[in-house]
Amino acid sequence: MDKQVFIMDHPLIQHKLTFLRDKNTGSKEFRQLVSEIAMLECYEATRDLPLEEVDTETPVAVAHTKVIAGRKLAFIPILRAGLGMVEGVLEMVPAAKVGHIGLYRDPKTLQPVEYYSKLPHDIEERDVIVLDPMLATGGSGIDAVTIIKRSNPKSIKFMCIIAAPEGLKAFTEAHPDVQLYCAAVDDHLNDHGYIVPGLGDAGDRIFGTL
Repeated sequence: MDKQVFIMDHPLIQHKLTFLRDKNTGSKEFRQLVSEIAMLECYEATRDLPLEEVDTETPVAVAHTKVIAGRKLAFIPILRAGLGMVEGVLEMVPAAKVGHIGLYRDPKTLQPVEYYSKLPHDIEERDVIVLDPMLATGGSGIDAVTIIKRSNPKSIKFMCIIAAPEGLKAFTEAHPDVQLYCAAVDDHLNDHGYIVPGLGDAGDRIFGTL
């Protein structure tokens, strides 16, 4: 699992995560923090993008420089909480396409139920990064990746902010070929499927629907 799971302990991410967890942080600041953390995580999750050399005319001379080698990206947030991460990642990769997958968790079974799926038409030409702030039971993340795999993208990565050990185990067993990036792995899930200590319901806190 070590090679598959990347825990980003960068000081800026960890600092912002502290305020994200704080129950006194309001929706406006919470949304901003989610966006900023997603931007910083995206920086690391795209580290392996291939480069190619080009010549660039500076005001002084020709510089031998590098650009990303034609790779196309798609960000696919899991509705609704994943929407909070989109703005941040698009700041880093403005040309990326954005798809959407709608899943909600059945409150009785805690299992994800699909209600919406809209992916870029050329997804088979793209490297996909799935976005969801929380990986709790892992069910939504597992199902979202399963849905995306049917469209045969070039590759898939999963990016969350906080994960539970139970979710990590389930996800990595279900999709051993998908790299996972997160900022923290918390202690456990409670009886309601919430991450402990976590940050509460990410969707409610992003959209102010507490």
